[in-house]
Amino acid sequence: MLVAWISHLLPESFALQSASTNPPENVCSPAEDDLITLYGFGNIFPAGRGETKDLRAQWALEEVGLPYRVHALDHTGGELDDDAYRRISPFRQVPVIDDDGFVVAESAAVVLYLAEKAGKLIPEDVQGRTRVVQWCFAAVSTVEPTLVCLDLIGMFDRDKAAHKLHAEVPKIARRWLGDVERRLEDRAWIACADFTVADIMMAGVLRGIRKTDLMEPFPRLKAYYERCLARPAWERTLALYAERLGISVDGIR
Repeated sequence: MLVAWISHLLPESFALQSASTNPPENVCSPAEDDLITLYGFGNIFPAGRGETKDLRAQWALEEVGLPYRVHALDHTGGELDDDAYRRISPFRQVPVIDDDGFVVAESAAVVLYLAEKAGKLIPEDVQGRTRVVQWCFAAVSTVEPTLVCLDLIGMFDRDKAAHKLHAEVPKIARRWLGDVERRLEDRAWIACADFTVADIMMAGVLRGIRKTDLMEPFPRLKAYYERCLARPAWERTLALYAERLGISVDGIR
């Protein structure tokens, strides 16, 4: 599910194997000064591969067409704890982008910045932009925290000693998913008539439960999720991510 949310907190014992870190990946050809630098994972413990939030940022970059490169970070080698990275990422997490010295952290802030900069995946009017911001916030501040709680409970209470948590937190998750289901009645996308970065954020959050049955009771939600991930930019993103980490695309779908 959403194990990468706390990847920087996990002890060495969770890193069951290691892969060599690839060098920064130049995915576009313009002059170096014109490239946005995306700080993303080049190496992470096996359970975190394919679950990390740099996927959201790279998806946005692929959608809007801004030139960029990826600076690959070695999580298992401790690069996220280096002083240099700490200065640009307040919570020592991924993703971060650097646009000619202007640094943005947090995945929702990153995708909103990219949309504003490119003038794509976000409406021009203030009310439309606010609607996109609203649903980016809904994804990361309402839906995602409960799904993260499910991950944490499963990770740190595998013996199910906290019976009430195991029973009640899934109910809250289903409540939020039901609310998203209602939002999707008679609409293809979550915020506006067209696909926006709010859909990147919501689909990115929902992707964390793709291996569970939580979406099954919600056919509109499930169809929406599949519609988002059918976009060519997402397929490119997943392929580039897999190549960077030296893993199979099929293994992280």
